[in-house]
Amino acid sequence: MAAILRGVMGESDTSREDCVNTSRLARRRSRSDLRRFGVVSASRMVENDQVKKRQRLWTDGDASVMEEEHVVELDQCPGYGMTSVCGRRKDMEDRVSIKSDFLNRYSHSRIIPGGLHFFGVFDGHGCSHVATKCKDRMHDVVAEEMEVTSGNGKGDSDNLVEWTSVMKKSFSRVDAESIAFGGDGNCKCALRTSNHVGSTAVVAVVSSNYLVVSNCGDSRAVLSRGGVAVPLSSDHKPDRADELKRIQDEGGRVIYWDGARVSGVLAMSRAIGDYLLKPYVTAEPEVSFTERKDMDECLILASDGLWDVVSNSTACEVARMCLRSSSGDAESGPIPEPESVVDNERDSGKDKQGGSEKACVRAAVLLKKLAIARHSADNVSVVVIDLRRTKVRRNSCSRRA
Repeated sequence: MAAILRGVMGESDTSREDCVNTSRLARRRSRSDLRRFGVVSASRMVENDQVKKRQRLWTDGDASVMEEEHVVELDQCPGYGMTSVCGRRKDMEDRVSIKSDFLNRYSHSRIIPGGLHFFGVFDGHGCSHVATKCKDRMHDVVAEEMEVTSGNGKGDSDNLVEWTSVMKKSFSRVDAESIAFGGDGNCKCALRTSNHVGSTAVVAVVSSNYLVVSNCGDSRAVLSRGGVAVPLSSDHKPDRADELKRIQDEGGRVIYWDGARVSGVLAMSRAIGDYLLKPYVTAEPEVSFTERKDMDECLILASDGLWDVVSNSTACEVARMCLRSSSGDAESGPIPEPESVVDNERDSGKDKQGGSEKACVRAAVLLKKLAIARHSADNVSVVVIDLRRTKVRRNSCSRRA
């Protein structure tokens, strides 16, 4: 590190000596040199294969100046925004969990470049305490299972089989914990048991290279890629052909009572909790693995309070409009500010002052408002994650006589 710093300082001294005869240009070059000195640090070293260089040659009197532009793709937590509202329901039973760099935080034996970031939406039914348990425990359990399953010492995996194993074990553990959980004192459930209480769970693990989505129930994850809505999960409804067959093979029945319901009770075929409906209602998730591409725009996770009244394509179109506004796209038009947080409503983002994060919060709020305006009868929780590649440009110059 000392050698790197000496090298940068030596280059800076040479540059200022060459530029002494042109005061304005010298001041500008000095500032550029200081910026170059500030970039070099132990925490932000960039591998050569991550940096693309473009050189531009221009003249200044008798000297030629070579300007080099570095384009660095940063590995960091993507911008995100979240909103959650009770809506027309009496009680708020949705829960949202967001944990940046969760595997490094909870698994100290390894360091993963860029980190893995956890996003989860849990839609409770019967009461909120199973969804609360999912919010409090799911990210910890996934980290623990990743620690056990990944025996290569790296802690990261781009293997669908491995991630499927991790997610299935994690959902099973949280399901068992939820059944034994009797509420946290704030629970409004009269029996304080999970026999008749459950929750959906849609979880996304986001890395710089891939997306892992695990779903159990009728919450949903949708990717906006190149202007097209790509569903990364499939709703578990009792009348879905494969789910209906599974339930019947287990000896269960699907009764149409205000829609298809397992045993005439539950309007979804998979959920965490719901002990009295097992094995017909299972907590086993479906897992998808998706490689990230440069054309990826955003990922939307939401409870069925949104998806019951808003299509995948419409949701992605609203989110893209908000993200374009953060990039200064004149065609996107003005986007309204999110309203203040009141009573049973929560809006948040990683950084309310950042352009990307603010756009994600706006997108989540607009989707929530759209669902309410279309008379959604359920709680509405929305998470919008910005997947656009973040780039930083650094300019450096050298002078040649």
